[in-house]
Amino acid sequence: MPALARSTAATTAGLALVLLLAGCSNPSDGGTTEVADASGAKTKINLSADQRRITTAKVESIAAELPAAVRERGTLETVASSSSSAPLNFYATDNKTVIGVETDIAHLVGDVLGLEIRIHPVSWENIFVGLDSAKYDVGFSNITVTEERKEKYDFATYREDNLGFEAKKGSGLKVDGPEDVAGLTVAVSSGTNQEKLLIEWSEENEKAGRKPVDIKYYQSDSDTYLALRSGRIDLYLGPNPTAAYHAATTGQTEVVGTYSGAGAHLQGLIAATTKKDSGLVRPLADALDEVIENGTYGKVLARWGLSDEAVRTSEINPPGLPKTGE
Repeated sequence: MPALARSTAATTAGLALVLLLAGCSNPSDGGTTEVADASGAKTKINLSADQRRITTAKVESIAAELPAAVRERGTLETVASSSSSAPLNFYATDNKTVIGVETDIAHLVGDVLGLEIRIHPVSWENIFVGLDSAKYDVGFSNITVTEERKEKYDFATYREDNLGFEAKKGSGLKVDGPEDVAGLTVAVSSGTNQEKLLIEWSEENEKAGRKPVDIKYYQSDSDTYLALRSGRIDLYLGPNPTAAYHAATTGQTEVVGTYSGAGAHLQGLIAATTKKDSGLVRPLADALDEVIENGTYGKVLARWGLSDEAVRTSEINPPGLPKTGE
């Protein structure tokens, strides 16, 4: 579905995905947690290192589209954020195996292309440094398509992107737009599209005669959540799946608003990200279309409670979050 044709209703809480989780890990079951979709249907999430991932068959015609060097190497060097952000990319109960919806989708793509997926966890900024230097082939790490990033990278989309405002439980806050965060202290991760949106909202508030947002940055999620629980910050803006997962598994916070990762007029999209003109974006998109069509993609999203983020097709370099001032 073309991004511009999607309803901007994703900017309302009515499209908040998601993860209504019940319970925490169950050591006797190798480590699980339980997710329920909006209908109430519950699914156990496997948190152990033995993921028993959903797999699919190699498609020779798509694998043939790969650049020769990658095809002959036999691996897809995949980069992901080392920040543990369930249910996107995070560590299993062995504290060393990377699991999550991003990892599962990367492995499906690898299956279609006949490539071994090698995951390299790095800090957020080093994802792009590694792509720039061709140290890594592709990023599967909840990367939003933006117009600025499209100048340096190619994108093959595979999920919708929605952001979540997380507050201390019982805060009474509700966020629908810029005016709702005027004068509040909000934490966000540096270099992310949510930071860009928050800065724009703060500037919009000042232009309207309202107080700006007091934006805070922390070194880790644990520091952020400590600040949220202690009242040093009012809100944390991050990916909605992560916010919903944390809120439900801890019982200490709640999601008080959602927003499209591309702003008010465009549905944000998450994409496999490669260095521009690397020759990888077409086979990646075709591999994603293959798993969407054969149903394994839908099974992966359902496995992590993210069916509401499904896309109907993988788009190459669609309209993304506009540059500041556009």
